[in-house]
Amino acid sequence: MKALADYVHSRGLKLGIYSSPGPVTCAGYEGSYGHEEQDAKTFAEWGIDYLKYDWCSAGRIYQDSDLQAAYQKMSQALARCGRPIVYSLCEYGMGDVWTWGPKVAANLWRTTGDIQDNWKSMADIGFNQNRLAPYAGPGHWNDPDMLEIGNGGMNNTEYRTHFSLWCLLAAPLMAGNDLRTMSAATLKILNNREVIAIDQDPLGKQGERREEREGIEIWTKPLAGGSQAVGVFNRNDQESPATLTWAQLGLSAAPKALRDAWQHRDLEPAAGGWNGRIPAHGVVLLIVK
Repeated sequence: MKALADYVHSRGLKLGIYSSPGPVTCAGYEGSYGHEEQDAKTFAEWGIDYLKYDWCSAGRIYQDSDLQAAYQKMSQALARCGRPIVYSLCEYGMGDVWTWGPKVAANLWRTTGDIQDNWKSMADIGFNQNRLAPYAGPGHWNDPDMLEIGNGGMNNTEYRTHFSLWCLLAAPLMAGNDLRTMSAATLKILNNREVIAIDQDPLGKQGERREEREGIEIWTKPLAGGSQAVGVFNRNDQESPATLTWAQLGLSAAPKALRDAWQHRDLEPAAGGWNGRIPAHGVVLLIVK
């Protein structure tokens, strides 16, 4: 395992591992119940960077009211293991985890059940994260699950929407596709530095829905330095017109600058706002300065 970790690190990647606070994982393999200290120390010796800790069989041992205490055990073990390891809680949003996740030193916590590679699953999850915005911040994040970009269940327009929404949500960005076989189109989406910068903005704010009307949703995310990232989403099954006024963004006049993060081009801010047509299930992602 140490050799594997060294190889993964040599490729510029991080290595994660999976366990459970219960006796077995979801797939029936050994969990960490009763061996938290031993496992944390072993993970550190191997060079592991990330632990996904999945509730799974813990429900046979603990009550739902024990969630925080169960996750605290591994948190304390990781704190003593001698290596920084990202701590990911996977409890499917049970027990209002966002209210106590930071107390167990979690870096991220799942807010939902498992995502599937289709428009309905992605949209149902992503567009329903709005109420959790106050709980995200530097070092601890709401996790709406991995990215499905490139797995074939959606088209590239929908995958751009997926990536845009996750970045506005300041969500952890974990590629859920096979990196060895991805297409140039998939790589282009996952490597869009302007969009990634929205997710990684140092202010650490999760975006929120500003308006919803006739299948068009406007989401905004404040950025360091006073700018805003704005996603105009078309959830309709057909191309639709969309309008964004500066007043909707709390501005009394046109912004100083406007940039399209997917087209990689500057736009001339019109006096009243922005308007255009958005393809079915598509997005326009703007940086408003």
